[in-house]
Amino acid sequence: MKVEFAPLSVPLQRRLQTASVVQWIFSFLGLAQCCTAAFIALFFTRFWLVSALYAAWWLIDREKPSKGGRRIHVLRNCIVWRYMRDYFPITLMKTAELDPQQNYLVGFHPHGVLAAGAFLNFCTEASGFSILFPGITPHLMMLSLWFRIPFFRDYVMSGGLIPSDKESASYVLQKPEGGNLLAIIVGGAQEALDARPGSFTLLLKNRKGFVRLAIQHGTPLVPAFSFGENDVFDQVKNPKGSWLRSIQHWLQQIMGISLPLFHARGIFQYSFGLIPYRRPICTVVGKPIPVQKKHRPSEEEVDQVHQKYLNELSNLFEKHKAKYNVPEDSHLEFI
Repeated sequence: MKVEFAPLSVPLQRRLQTASVVQWIFSFLGLAQCCTAAFIALFFTRFWLVSALYAAWWLIDREKPSKGGRRIHVLRNCIVWRYMRDYFPITLMKTAELDPQQNYLVGFHPHGVLAAGAFLNFCTEASGFSILFPGITPHLMMLSLWFRIPFFRDYVMSGGLIPSDKESASYVLQKPEGGNLLAIIVGGAQEALDARPGSFTLLLKNRKGFVRLAIQHGTPLVPAFSFGENDVFDQVKNPKGSWLRSIQHWLQQIMGISLPLFHARGIFQYSFGLIPYRRPICTVVGKPIPVQKKHRPSEEEVDQVHQKYLNELSNLFEKHKAKYNVPEDSHLEFI
């Protein structure tokens, strides 16, 4: 006999979706601090052995993040991510097939405030990545400092996140069997300071390291644009030259992360809070750009491939913007 469960009511579904987003925000704004505090605090309790054993494990396992990490498929397929997907909602769209015999380097744009589209599409299966791109294993780069936090490092590795350094990137791209996709949020933390609704400014004009990396490994470059990524949060005005922007830039140089003062809606009201707006995000993955392998490319060669990448990214944006209610007179601006 087949047992059928009654569908959840709409109000309950919306509460679960909101709870999933709260959990995701807490993961990156509070969980790291909680993990550090718990690790230290346990040393002063009768459970000190837990931290001692973890410290020993951490020492043995210290190279794992830069060696492709340790994904846990149960966590990638957790139902909480599907609720998060439906909250906005978030979707993933492909425009070309990816050969599982090759490795790929994807440039993800824009960063947004918290990179919701990049996280959910590449670090979970909520949007069906493995169905859209069979035989491809995604990896998303994240600031290296997050991998120095006890317990938290294991949590982020479970989704396929790896440190944003050349060693980690090269390990993924040089795998001879292919079937690996390395996603880099090219604009990084600095671009997050310009993330606000209606903005299409990308910090990309002088970002060429990812292009050089692709040439050195002969890895095809794939542009990806996430429509709506900048629309889910408002941000306190921080024009260049303002005192706020100067402080944010100074903190970024010291800590390596930017601190955008963002806001949106609350849990129980819609006027103010840290919960993102319910606005759709669609990440469109473009077609691969073939790259000829060269161990030591010249600046001219890097510039040529970089310009081709900018053109392909612009074409991707122009081709799909009408579907996502982007005004006809809006175009990408590279700074």
